[in-house]
Amino acid sequence: MAAFICIALLLSGCQSTRELLQAEGYPPAFVDGFEAGCSSGRQAAGALDGFRKDVPRYLVAPLYAQGWDDGFRQCQARQSSEFEREWQDDGWRDRDREWRTHVDQAMAQALRRR
Repeated sequence: MAAFICIALLLSGCQSTRELLQAEGYPPAFVDGFEAGCSSGRQAAGALDGFRKDVPRYLVAPLYAQGWDDGFRQCQARQSSEFEREWQDDGWRDRDREWRTHVDQAMAQALRRR
């Protein structure tokens, strides 16, 4: 089920996640949970997004809880893989290595002056 939702989200284009899930017949409580969980998953992976969880509802509404859990896992994984792809594609690793070398050299010079 989770893989189906992920594929459907990728193919949806301009359609919002809410509209897509509703069109697929998911109950409103699941859709609410999925949206909140997705936002929280992206935030947990380091995106500038907000952590959202209606804890009282999560504890008493199984469909909301299932939607939140599914949304969190899928969006956290997708955000993490996007960051990893950017890290590799945009040369972040090389820039990070250059920065670390610069910092190490500056520290060595500072220690020599002591």
